[in-house]
Amino acid sequence: MRTGALSRFTILDATRVRAGPTAVRVFADQGARVIKLEIPPGAPGGDDMIGGREHNRADYENLHRNKESLTLNMKAPEGLAILHALVRQADVFIENYRPDVKYRLGIGPDQLRAINPRLVYASISGFGQDGPYANWPGFDSIAQGMGGLMSVTGRPGEGPMRVGIPLADLCAGHFCAQGILAALLEREVSGEGQWVQTSLLESQIAMLDFQAAQWLIDRKVPQQHGNEHPLTVPTGVFKTADGYLNLAAIGNTMWRRLCEALDVPELAADPELGNDPQRCAQRERVNGAIGAAFLKRSTAEWTERLLAAGVPCGPIHSVDHVFTDPQVQHLGIAWPMRHPELGEVSVVGQPFRLSRNPRQAEPTPAPHQGDQTDAILRELGYDDARIAELRAAVVV
Repeated sequence: MRTGALSRFTILDATRVRAGPTAVRVFADQGARVIKLEIPPGAPGGDDMIGGREHNRADYENLHRNKESLTLNMKAPEGLAILHALVRQADVFIENYRPDVKYRLGIGPDQLRAINPRLVYASISGFGQDGPYANWPGFDSIAQGMGGLMSVTGRPGEGPMRVGIPLADLCAGHFCAQGILAALLEREVSGEGQWVQTSLLESQIAMLDFQAAQWLIDRKVPQQHGNEHPLTVPTGVFKTADGYLNLAAIGNTMWRRLCEALDVPELAADPELGNDPQRCAQRERVNGAIGAAFLKRSTAEWTERLLAAGVPCGPIHSVDHVFTDPQVQHLGIAWPMRHPELGEVSVVGQPFRLSRNPRQAEPTPAPHQGDQTDAILRELGYDDARIAELRAAVVV
């Protein structure tokens, strides 16, 4: 029996690569039944994109846990009939094809909601469902560039820099999940589903946040500042006696506390460094002075000293050290999973928890392609003979 806050919902997952599976994973981790629709082996249009099992097993397991897999050729009339039967029982259908593809397949929002008016239909695209760029292929790095993120990432003068994670993909997925949840809540009032849309480009722009506001409100074009905050000094990465430390001494109160902890009271007393605009104007001087002080102690010593003084700071971990950090282990965001082939592994958990609806005790491994095809078809009333015929015809 399924448990979790969303266990009453059934999600049909027609997504691939990353943004769509990221959205679907929110529901799968909270107990929803997720049926992943995959192209049958031998059918035209098979998926050889990054994110498939053959490209990166760890990535695939992390993205597609807690799902069932049904192979289905939606280009075949019999396959479309199976999809329609699933839609009648589903709450959500989510896809991230190029905008025109769903209409050519006959599975657009109006077509599927005509079968089930309560269906919430969700679409993720690169650039939106219409407009001059609607049919451009959407990839994370392209959205990072067009959405402004690369122009404010990296050090001044070194050219645009991509962020080290697929941020546009991930944010589009999470924003899509938020939109689906909003539509499901609204359905409780109206009794009807609706079409939820987001795109990599919109999601990336939304994540610019205060950087976008600098332009929209103040008409200032944000620039690159490397590891430093563009509006307050000192922040960023400083070398210590044995490594590096991340500092966020934001505002005048933090500035005075920092100077005291670093034993450089003359900086706090300098009237030319009394506020953020003044310190920003003399960024190199400020960073040079406190940088010299940081070289006198280890990262651990400075972390303890600054935190005692109420100055936000912390070490900079490599990914392996992230998961050995005591606080990270206490939070339990690495979810243990028993895998029949890989053994005892962990996946990256969701960064929220519900007090009355804890997650399922252990995630289930990502399914092999078509693992649950026969079982799902039997639920829909197909007998073994008919399933064999559908397999022979490469419908499933």
